[in-house]
Amino acid sequence: MTSSTPQRQGYRPGSLEVLAVGLVLLIIGQSWLVDAFDNPALQTGATIFVSIVVQALPFLVFGVVLSGAIAAFVPASFWKKALPKNPILAVPVAGAAGAILPGCECASVPVANGLMARGVAPAAALAFLLSAPAINPIVLLSTFVAFPGEPMMVVARFIASLATAVVMGWLWLRFGKMKWLRIGPRGHLVGSNSWHTFRLTATHDFLHAGGFLVIGGLTAAVLNVVVPQAWLSAIADQPVLSVLALAGLAVVLSICSEADAFVAASLTEFSLTAKLAFLVVGPMVDIKLVSLQAGTFGTKFAARFPPATFTIAVLFSVLVGWWLLS
Repeated sequence: MTSSTPQRQGYRPGSLEVLAVGLVLLIIGQSWLVDAFDNPALQTGATIFVSIVVQALPFLVFGVVLSGAIAAFVPASFWKKALPKNPILAVPVAGAAGAILPGCECASVPVANGLMARGVAPAAALAFLLSAPAINPIVLLSTFVAFPGEPMMVVARFIASLATAVVMGWLWLRFGKMKWLRIGPRGHLVGSNSWHTFRLTATHDFLHAGGFLVIGGLTAAVLNVVVPQAWLSAIADQPVLSVLALAGLAVVLSICSEADAFVAASLTEFSLTAKLAFLVVGPMVDIKLVSLQAGTFGTKFAARFPPATFTIAVLFSVLVGWWLLS
């Protein structure tokens, strides 16, 4: 005879406990930190990091609040009614809708999945997936603030990002195969009511995107302080290499699009076209997005769509940068 004894669940600390431990560690190590920050290089890096985070945080908060509101209060049926029946026309309309309805990268994949599950043409849903995090009003406003002396950067980002989203939608319409695409039954986080859904979505997106903002700010600070200036200058002086370098950096950093302009603006050695590639590629192709796409739409999709998007995004960045930023 075997007796079943209830198993104790392991303790999982919440965010408040982690914050409390972090504060205690800061208090304990404050004397060491004071001595460490006497180093001029660390002081410079800390200044760069803090300036990026402080400038970007309001846009990040505003963006995730709006994204959560859309996920909670805009019904998915709205899209099926609003988009044209003809998929060729639905693609640019869905892409342009990204300029009206903000959505962060964290939300774009489940939102696109939910749209397809409710009958929206995959090409149109994918165009919205790419455009919403890239050209929404919060992103464009943050770009304007980050590049105060270069208003054409906002225009260039809008044109290059929208063109990439629309062309990728049309390419999927022409060459995409449904056997490459796995459509799941669910969309975004859902609570017991709309307000609960809003709170869950906004909290999830803020915590997720905020972590990547910190990583991006730290990386930008390290690049500006640790990497020898001669190295950055050597890469920045090569037009093709500089564009590919910042496009690749955008993939690795996975910064939220509401904050990426401040990181790009801090990379002062690089040309505006290279920075444009960073801003266009990042919201559409980065590590976290590729993993989300693989988990939601399947590995066959993730092996084809993100590499094609990266190529088209870099191409339009170069063309639009040559046209508007040279």
